Amino acid sequence: MDRKLVLLACCLAGFITPLLSTMMNLSLVNIGEEFGAGSHMLAYVNTAFLLSSVVFMVPMAKFGDIHGKKRTFILGVAIIAVACLMAPFSPSFWFLIGCRAIMGLGSACIVTTSISMITDVYPHEHRGGAIGLQTMCVYIGLAAGPALGGVLNDLLGWHSLFLLIVPIAVASIVCMTRFKAEISPNRGGRFDGKGAVVYGIAIVLSMGGMINLPETWAYVMLVVGVVFLAVFVAVELRTPYHLLNVRLFKGRVFTGSCLATFMNYAASYSISYFLALYLQSIGGLTATQAGMLMLIQPAIQAVGTPYFGRMSDRLRDKRILPTAGLAISAVGIATILFYGIGTPLWLIVVTLVVVGFGFSLFSAPNTSIIMGSVEPHETGEASAMVAVMRQTGMMVSMGIAMLFISVIMGSADNLSPDTYDSFITVMRYSFGVCVMMCAVGAAVSMFRGKGSVAA
Repeated sequence: MDRKLVLLACCLAGFITPLLSTMMNLSLVNIGEEFGAGSHMLAYVNTAFLLSSVVFMVPMAKFGDIHGKKRTFILGVAIIAVACLMAPFSPSFWFLIGCRAIMGLGSACIVTTSISMITDVYPHEHRGGAIGLQTMCVYIGLAAGPALGGVLNDLLGWHSLFLLIVPIAVASIVCMTRFKAEISPNRGGRFDGKGAVVYGIAIVLSMGGMINLPETWAYVMLVVGVVFLAVFVAVELRTPYHLLNVRLFKGRVFTGSCLATFMNYAASYSISYFLALYLQSIGGLTATQAGMLMLIQPAIQAVGTPYFGRMSDRLRDKRILPTAGLAISAVGIATILFYGIGTPLWLIVVTLVVVGFGFSLFSAPNTSIIMGSVEPHETGEASAMVAVMRQTGMMVSMGIAMLFISVIMGSADNLSPDTYDSFITVMRYSFGVCVMMCAVGAAVSMFRGKGSVAA
């Protein structure tokens, strides 16, 4: 019963973290009108949250190892609750951006400890199912974000979006505090401040460069970011108080599973971006109609993920489900290559159903493999890498989209009947690359080793 409190707390937190990243999209116009911010500045509302969360993921995973995962988790949820209480009363646009960055810090504390704590309290024969339930809540948050955001924005204004988060955060804290024991022993030790700084610089530069391609300065940022990443690895190999144990990547199962995670999200994250534009501009649907249609994928993921998580617990060869998931996702993404001006809605539904099913097969089983491939004292770092690979994959997916848009169209802002053919060409090139990434991910998944999960 006690371990169910941990799972419930992690599920509630797993719901609010993606909610924070998606609920603002339909409120950006209102925020821009209130603060006099243009479309370029409004991009920072989501970018600040995403970038902050990635920058702090690895450092907060280490913080959790030193000071306790449960304590770090509660700290993260509390940070989000406080920031959500401050954001509605923002006196300026940049104060709101600061609140979003603080929410990213809280999110980093949550995502790097949740899976790790579930791994620590659940035995391997029940681990996949528990991870599946937590992942289901993440998908529900992704699905609910735009819908809740749109409804609350229309009824009560954008300020109410943040206040929605507070009671859920409080409930998560209450559940976790009722679990009286520490999840795992505090490891103590020193925090690698130098490594944290180098890592942060590497992430900011590389992600900033990726999303701004093909600008010349973006290439420079990307290259310098990769150099700093190499420096980070060199620093971590020499220090006895490492921020991240990079030697984890010597393990074939761990490395292959992390790469598969990256490929999965890099291949699929831009689907919602492209479909939102396609359905409203070329398809002629309203924002509400497009949003309801796009709920199909996360709904399937939310239903299927817990089931396949439990199924993975019963399989001797842990590779089967995530490999099949990537292969099925490749088929679903490939259907986008046949889109045109008059694409029937049934084909779009097929795309969303197949990709959603592929995601369901992949997510929880692959995460379970990753967490089971490391020693118990390394689960915090492993959990951080799952999150980093996921978020980095998302950014690469959008980077690929922006690259083709810039090269072929110049900007998505000029989408009109005159540029519809060009936009479809962009989609075909982008998702052609995504299909190949899914195929590579499936091959890596199959040849990484069987991934027998340790107790």
